[in-house]
Amino acid sequence: MQESRLLITGGAGSIGKELAISLARKGYQVKAFDIPQADFSGLNNHGVEVMKGDITDRNSVKKAVKGCDLVLHLAALLPPVSEIYREKTFAVNVDGTAHIVDAIVDDGARARMILTSTVATYGDTTADEPPIRVNHPQPPNTVYSETKVEAEKYVINAKIPHTILRVSGVVMPALMDPPKWPFLPEQRVEFINRADVVAALLASVEREEAAGKIFNIAGGRSWQMRGKEFVAELYSILDIPAEDAEYPERPVYCDWYDTDESQAILNYQRTHFPRFLELLNQAIEEALG
Repeated sequence: MQESRLLITGGAGSIGKELAISLARKGYQVKAFDIPQADFSGLNNHGVEVMKGDITDRNSVKKAVKGCDLVLHLAALLPPVSEIYREKTFAVNVDGTAHIVDAIVDDGARARMILTSTVATYGDTTADEPPIRVNHPQPPNTVYSETKVEAEKYVINAKIPHTILRVSGVVMPALMDPPKWPFLPEQRVEFINRADVVAALLASVEREEAAGKIFNIAGGRSWQMRGKEFVAELYSILDIPAEDAEYPERPVYCDWYDTDESQAILNYQRTHFPRFLELLNQAIEEALG
């Protein structure tokens, strides 16, 4: 196994934990790195090594990275928290990424880094011709997207082996409190099922062709629609009036994305939008008994 010793930052989060367990079952030696107060339950049962630390602490990051063949960097502050605490968000998302990159360099620059970024780095693309491609300019319009642009630059400029995943809005089939959406009713949107994000990350580990690539990770053509159509489909299952949806005053991000290359290499788009709606309906029925 070419890249057998793996580190996952944010390894106790919902996606990080699922990745850690899945990779351990495949025979990888997996370390899950996260803040001490995170919920690491269940990881030891699958042979995952728990490492408690802080991404903003250079020494604990260096210790975690040492000897690894690959680092999956998931740890980040996300909206809405990122938009409230700018300084903390830069410390985690930018400085934390720099600490990982520097630790990889200090360890011989042989470990490949898989960085989870975001399509939000493209900013407001409503005036552009879809689909949005990975060579599109990145004028960020939020604190979160600004930090991810800086994190990407640091990884690329360091010239370490890397893969960058720009992930679109993630949804999961579960009973939820509707958020304030980051798009306008007539805006193009393309979300992705959480399970397909996990599939993309797993494939990024195992497919050699993923090395050196920047990918858009989004749901695919069945997920491409207008914001009001997406909301109407979800709200009809959640039994919420569509007119109750909260939209911003101006676009934040969201569009249709070019995922031809990412899908060809990673084969992760496994949940078409109609299937997602079926899964959502099932989850709500189970939750409500």
